[in-house]
Amino acid sequence: MLDTPTDALSSVVALLKPRPSVAKRVEASGQWQVERTDMASPFYAAIVEGRCRLTVRGRAEVLLQAGDFVLIPDLHGFTMCSEIPPPAGVARLPIETGPGTFRLGSAETPVDLRALVGHCRFAAAGRALLLSLLPEMIHLSGHDRLMALVPAIHEETRSDRPARGMILERLLEVLMIEALRSSPGPERSPGLLRGLSDPRLAAALQRIHTDTAGALSVATLARDAGMSRSSFYERFQHALGCAPMEYVTAWRMAVARDLLLRGGLTNGEIAERVGYGSASAFGLAFARHEGVSPGVFAARNTGAGALPDHRGGA
Repeated sequence: MLDTPTDALSSVVALLKPRPSVAKRVEASGQWQVERTDMASPFYAAIVEGRCRLTVRGRAEVLLQAGDFVLIPDLHGFTMCSEIPPPAGVARLPIETGPGTFRLGSAETPVDLRALVGHCRFAAAGRALLLSLLPEMIHLSGHDRLMALVPAIHEETRSDRPARGMILERLLEVLMIEALRSSPGPERSPGLLRGLSDPRLAAALQRIHTDTAGALSVATLARDAGMSRSSFYERFQHALGCAPMEYVTAWRMAVARDLLLRGGLTNGEIAERVGYGSASAFGLAFARHEGVSPGVFAARNTGAGALPDHRGGA
């Protein structure tokens, strides 16, 4: 995890905690198709050579070609096939031809598609909020830095060198940040990236994400944005899809969840870090938002409750 996130985007990726899972080199030829309906994980792919079609559940089909990169933060089902789809019933499971290398289609014809495909997982508790801030899908073409990062991840995945896990976590964080900040502005749906593309809202979002302990209000955030309260409220709601203080509370609760899972802090200390005046005020807010008390949440997710707070408060 990034140790000291200094901006809104890195703070979200840090809390998501991307962790390595699967990295594959895919080769294909002729007509082929792969379909998965049992997934619930982040997915990325870099097309090294050739062309193929990708259909994600609920979205229009996308044609991918050499130099394209795609990131789907929360993939549940997809179909990937050759540029000319095969007739019904000819789809076959990939055949593993070597460590981390899979072949699709006919083994008798020359390879006409090469791609690097990866899955990871997010170790964050309550990741739904964090994922809601991100676009459903990012599709980029000709992005040299991303196309260089994916082979580095795959090389490290296949290695058995010291600090492999830490290196992979950092590479995944960089991959996600680079993809997210490179997504086209006009195509951004309501969420964090759309808010950050607005210079005025970006100043307010920076305050929310990096000054979680501060006294935040619509008035203070509007001043950061250089706008009136009413104009700021309307603009924020349109870009982020929720009211400013609703967003503030949701982000504070995300930070609180992370602190509870790390352990070592009392509820009073966590309260100070997420902008509440007392442990009891924080406990009430957390229970309203999460449906359980901080202690119950910590016990369910770590096997240990929160530390006693001898200064009073739940």
